Amino acid sequence: MTRITAREIAVITVYEMDYSDSREDLIAERLESAFYERLRGEDELFAAPPDPKQAEYIRRVTEGVLLHLPELDAYIDKYAVGWKFSRLARISVAIMRVAMFETLYMSAEVPAAAAINAAVEISKKYETSETTAFVNGVLGTFVRSEIR
Repeated sequence: MTRITAREIAVITVYEMDYSDSREDLIAERLESAFYERLRGEDELFAAPPDPKQAEYIRRVTEGVLLHLPELDAYIDKYAVGWKFSRLARISVAIMRVAMFETLYMSAEVPAAAAINAAVEISKKYETSETTAFVNGVLGTFVRSEIR
């Protein structure tokens, strides 16, 4: 599994957390081999379970986003100029949460430019080109304004 695949699984997990009663159980399930065995034939994303390094990355990102959710959402709300947070597409919110968490708390491993680039690539898979440009703009403004 590549880092981009692990990142996309992290984004999907963060997205699903908005609809889950037990976020910790959801995160744990995404790291179990049985989950990937069930979905292997349905989606290429789940073709193989994460190796220990990628599982640690997925766990760190998803648990970190959960821990810093109010802060990350406040940044999204601040930089999504002209949009109410409640009106943003949930998958776009998940993509931005992951990229902002990486930028703020994993900068030694993930440079801001790499986090934004990955977010844009994932957004292209799930959103329209206009929404992808919006995600790119929000993240770019966030990095220029908040990261020193």
